[in-house]
Amino acid sequence: MKVSIFIATTLDGFIARTNGDLDWLPNAETEDDAEDHGYQAFFDAIDVLVMGRHTYETVRSFGEWPYGDKRVIVLSSRAIAIPPALTDHVVAHTATPAEIYQQLSAEGIQRVYIDGGQTIQGFLRAGLVDDMIVSRVPVLIGSGIPLFGPITTDIRFRHLKTTTFSNGIVQTHYAVVREPDASG
Repeated sequence: MKVSIFIATTLDGFIARTNGDLDWLPNAETEDDAEDHGYQAFFDAIDVLVMGRHTYETVRSFGEWPYGDKRVIVLSSRAIAIPPALTDHVVAHTATPAEIYQQLSAEGIQRVYIDGGQTIQGFLRAGLVDDMIVSRVPVLIGSGIPLFGPITTDIRFRHLKTTTFSNGIVQTHYAVVREPDASG
């Protein structure tokens, strides 16, 4: 099973403002930017999306559910309201990243998309991420929710590809470098 991240950050490394606002992201409806930066092709290639509660609540505030019939798992230590229209595709779990990984792997899932700051950080700390696509938006916001948080050991990445877009976004695709097992 492959675990992937696809996320945008500001140049100063934030995925959202402190209040969760994403108003700094390019908006295809108000700007001359119809490019999806490869998101749809990425999304079409995943089987399951795992996100945190804050990300779920932010996405729900957009109005229309953007993930269609794709299976979504929301990690939360608190109960969350899932509207009846989404209950066939969205489920909440209190599991750890390792538990979710084991469950999805046992189901034969091939590719998982991880979204949301705390959820991404949890999967990275658990050593469960295989690759990461980070789109850096050319804006500084000064403070906000960081993409990365504390880790207990270095996580090394290998550069796979960098793409630049006409709106100034620079997107880099990395693979996690797995350390060889000391036992052989």
